[in-house]
Amino acid sequence: MSVSGKDPKVRPGAVDVCRYWQDLGYLLIYITGRPDMQQQKVMAWLSQHNFPYGLLSFADGLSADPLGHKRAHLIDLIECQDIIISYAYGSNKDIAVYNSIGLKPKQIFTVGKVNKKLLLSTSVITDGYVAHLSQLRLIAQRPVHGNARMMIPRDIFRFPTSSIRQQR
Repeated sequence: MSVSGKDPKVRPGAVDVCRYWQDLGYLLIYITGRPDMQQQKVMAWLSQHNFPYGLLSFADGLSADPLGHKRAHLIDLIECQDIIISYAYGSNKDIAVYNSIGLKPKQIFTVGKVNKKLLLSTSVITDGYVAHLSQLRLIAQRPVHGNARMMIPRDIFRFPTSSIRQQR
């Protein structure tokens, strides 16, 4: 859901790419600079369009620096939770954030127009997600290895506390 209330279109194949990574055992993390007051709408949008379950992070309230939120959250996941970020998807605006956390161009996938200065810093998905998924399958990615019982503290994701817990 956009800030203006419009329903953003899902690019063909986007859900299938997410499911591909999830089927290989990767933890999907959806990080947005959107304010946390849009949490229910965004979760409903993801569900309505059949995106696979994953962790979801929002900015605390309105943010003047949504990219700073993304970067800080990723750094926190890496440094405090020992999560390895293997691949990242985003727009032209996200490339610098992903580069700043140490991802290499072959780990960053960008859809849409990319600034000429950033072309060497990302892998541009030029023919859409359907073609991208075909390319991923040709490479024959290996399933991820890790601890399937990894515990992550609830407060790292800034989930709202339920009213039931507040009453206790």
